[in-house]
Amino acid sequence: MNKSRLEAFSDGVFAIIITIMVLELKVPESTAWEAIHHLLPIFGCYILSFIFVGIYWNNHHHLIKTMVRVNGATMWANMHLLFWLSLVPFATTWMGVNNFERITVATYGCLLLMCGLSFTLLTKVIIKGYKEETPLIKALKTDKHRSVLAVAFYILSIPSALYIHPGVAAFFFVAVAIMWLLPNKAIEKVLSNENDD
Repeated sequence: MNKSRLEAFSDGVFAIIITIMVLELKVPESTAWEAIHHLLPIFGCYILSFIFVGIYWNNHHHLIKTMVRVNGATMWANMHLLFWLSLVPFATTWMGVNNFERITVATYGCLLLMCGLSFTLLTKVIIKGYKEETPLIKALKTDKHRSVLAVAFYILSIPSALYIHPGVAAFFFVAVAIMWLLPNKAIEKVLSNENDD
């Protein structure tokens, strides 16, 4: 399998995830404020999850561009990431419908933690595919601190949601989203230099 086929399959899964999430947004039966107000938590969860799925899609795209070969380990690591991401619509709707109840926010935090760990695993598998350290590998490794901090924030979000307040967990979610909003500039620079050659 070549990496363009892997990327096309992954892009399809990302598109389906977003489609399922938007289909969970039910049209209000009236134009009264009460009907719309009832949907605000669900819409808020949708926005948060849409941003996270977009971040993963963006960074996944950059990650696939760094890949030199596709093997069984790469395919399964990629499927592992897609599995956890495919659960985002369920966790999003559950959290929104239940108006950010503690257990739903903690579950969402657990899911984001698994997504973060599986993305880190995929990165490690791709790095392992290189026989020697290249500028691209050095660029990939610059994300190590961001990955560790994101995982730490996800871990902190779980007890925060359960024992302090769901809003504290939401703070950690937003902090991670801001951290990862822009893809790795070092990777973009190396890829740009390679394309210029």
